[in-house]
Order: sequence, then C-alpha cells, then structure tokens
Amino acid sequence: MNRYAQAAVLFLTGVAVLRAGVTDLYLRYVKEGLRPLLLAAGIVLVITAAATVWYELRRLRGQQGSAADEDHERHGGGHGHREPRISWLLVLPLLALILVAPPAPGSYSAMRAGTALQKPPGFPSLPDGSPLRLGVGDYAARAVYDHGRSLGDRRIRMTGFVALDRSGAPYLTRMVLNCCAADAAPVKVGLAGRLPPTLQADTWLEVTGTYSRKRTDDPVNDGVIPYFDVSRARPVKAPADEYEG
Repeated sequence: MNRYAQAAVLFLTGVAVLRAGVTDLYLRYVKEGLRPLLLAAGIVLVITAAATVWYELRRLRGQQGSAADEDHERHGGGHGHREPRISWLLVLPLLALILVAPPAPGSYSAMRAGTALQKPPGFPSLPDGSPLRLGVGDYAARAVYDHGRSLGDRRIRMTGFVALDRSGAPYLTRMVLNCCAADAAPVKVGLAGRLPPTLQADTWLEVTGTYSRKRTDDPVNDGVIPYFDVSRARPVKAPADEYEG
C-alpha cells in the first residue's frame, strides 16, 4: 500500500469515528462516557492522514529531478499496480461503519448469557417523586443486594426490552457495558402482575409497579434474578442508548 492509500484509509477511519462520535451512533459501540476519547481519536486520525500526504508531497518534490523516482511514484512505490488496488478493499468495512448502524444485542443474546448483576459499592439515596424512574440494573441491585429496603412500596418506572425464557416467562432486560459493545451482558428482571396478554421478544416496554420479594435463579450462571410487580405496562420506542452502565 502506498502512502496515499494509507492516508486515505486513515482519513476515512477518522471520518467514520468522528461521525459516530457526533451522532448517537457511537452508543452502539462504546459507553456514553467515552465520547470525548472517541472524538479525540477521530481528530488524531484525520490530522495523521493530512500529515502523511504533506510529508509524501514534500518528499516527492525533492526527487523531481530523478526519472527513476518519477517511475517509482507512478508505480506506487515499486510494488506494481495490484497492491494499491487490493488495499482499497480495506475501505469497505469503513463504509459499512459510516452507512450502517449495527443493532444492539437483543433477547436472543440475553437469554443465552447469564445475568451480569453485580453488587455495587453502595446505594445512594433515591430522589423524591412518584413514580420513581430507575434503570433495570439499579432496581435489580437494590432488590437483590439491599433486599428492597431503599425501594419500599414506592411506585417505580423502568424501561427495557422483553426477553422470554423457554417456558415463555417474560423478563425486562437491559444490556450493560463495562467498556464497549463487545463485552455487553444482560441484567434481567422477572415480570409479574398486570402484563399484556401477549408479549413478543425484543419489544421495548415501559413498566410501572412496585418492588417484589420474589426471586429466581438464572439457569445460565445461577445468578439471582429479582422480580417486579407490574401495575401498568406499555410498549415504547427503543431509546437512543439501548445500553446501561
């Protein structure tokens, strides 16, 4: 691959990273807090591409008097015509990144992975107001490790997608990230109470209800799955950021 092809690939990579960073597309790949680093990386790649072209032009200007060097330039560094052409295949994944947003993992992945619920270092005080909006992971942690003490009988509202086990039992689920989409893992909350007569996997629901003392074990990793007593459920659109954590 000659210098110009390298610069083009660097430039397109930087543009793809910047496009993801300035839109919500980056949320399909990394945690929300990593956005500044993603933007910085995109800027560095674009600057590197520009510097590569500048240095190559400067080098070639210094060799204008040599016919051999001119021939070297026309043949892409002496490696023939095919290598630069083949190297442009590297651009295809970048175009896919620019044009196609990959879906977040759904119910299929969630029900084949064990719950990723972990005990937090503490339980901050919850704000006033009713209903109280909580993330699925926050509710699950308080229900399991705080035994619902901080939840009491307060009305709670959560949003997640539906996952169904082999028996058809529904779970409100969110995928959580440690760093990026590659390490996404599910946190599941069993649903009981007043539910729609039919629930389809991957449907996003907003559920309102109260803490339940019921528990079950995740058959994949024996992790604890708490339950939620639903008083109202309605389908909603998937949020811009489908991940938690």
